[in-house]
Amino acid sequence: MNESKKSEIQRVHLWVYGRVQGVGFRAFVQQQGHLLGLNGWVRNVGYDGVEVVAEGRRDVLERFVELVQRGPRAARVDQARVEWEPASGEFHAFEVRSSL
Repeated sequence: MNESKKSEIQRVHLWVYGRVQGVGFRAFVQQQGHLLGLNGWVRNVGYDGVEVVAEGRRDVLERFVELVQRGPRAARVDQARVEWEPASGEFHAFEVRSSL
């Protein structure tokens, strides 16, 4: 991937399934997003899923995806879906949203 693509602001949308609820997963995702300087949100979906939307530089988002797919120590990620989308610039922080 060329350097201009890596520095371009993009959005990643993730759905993560497994033991990802009740193990500090959302707080972990929020913390990693904050530490990496990303904006977006995380929320529980159903009984075994977490949805994440984050915006930032592509190279930073790629690192973020790796961290989310690993999760905190008590978590177990069985399945993850990652979609790349155009950034909207609508987020100004990284927040935990209400569950769906």
